Amino acid sequence: MAENQIIPKIPLGDAVEYLVDQTDTYFGWLFDAISTIIDIFVSSLYDLLFLIPPLILIILTATLGWYISDRDKMTGILIAAGLMLILNLDLWEESMQTLALVISSSVIALIIGIPVGIWASRSEAADKITRPILDLMQTMPSFVYLIPAVIFFGLGNVPGIIATIIFAMPPAIRLTNLGIRQVPVELNEVADSFGATSRQKLIKVQLPVAMPTIMAGINQCILLALSMTVIASMIGAAGLGLNVLTGIQRVDIGGGFEAGLAIVIIAIILDRISQNLIKS
Repeated sequence: MAENQIIPKIPLGDAVEYLVDQTDTYFGWLFDAISTIIDIFVSSLYDLLFLIPPLILIILTATLGWYISDRDKMTGILIAAGLMLILNLDLWEESMQTLALVISSSVIALIIGIPVGIWASRSEAADKITRPILDLMQTMPSFVYLIPAVIFFGLGNVPGIIATIIFAMPPAIRLTNLGIRQVPVELNEVADSFGATSRQKLIKVQLPVAMPTIMAGINQCILLALSMTVIASMIGAAGLGLNVLTGIQRVDIGGGFEAGLAIVIIAIILDRISQNLIKS
């Protein structure tokens, strides 16, 4: 105890350490199962992306961007040019690894986040419970997420995905909750007057009206997942983040810049595609 400390220090750190140890002891089998499932999911997605020839994937992605942007030729050209630059920089394999991690973590975060957002929108108690948890998740430094991820899942892609899921989930929950709560009262009353059940009202009225707001949450979730790639590389996650980290460690300015540029290109492409999905 410090000399000038009158009140004894609360052993908060010791309590958390004990809780983590007990959790790992009794639920280690569950963490192993989760790790195996996520690892298979990510590996399968990466194999699929890497199986497609780069030029074919570039054409498909550019065509998708062109189509959902109301056939804007400039969008398709910019997407193709950005991906061609990544291919020219010899960063295609790392980019596919990064894309597999981002897609995997985003899908899992949305599978969890959207139902939680719906639950919070339909229950005041759930909203009061989730609000402080989301505040904590969004204000916690991103590096802190790496500690429990490493303790429970070791090093590699899986703990990086777990940390990314926690970091990227709050916008999906918040904006799903907000979108459904902003549905006009009149529409809910009309649905009730026609005898719609709670599920029918949710599926046929509330979700379609709230979809632009929900899609904005999906957009933010994807971009936050991508922003975690460099941080997740510190615990062994593969991809462009590892190239950036290596560039920092070796003071390789050129290599770090190229990897950072590839991350920016992927971020812009994902942002444009998801934003156009909101409008369509």
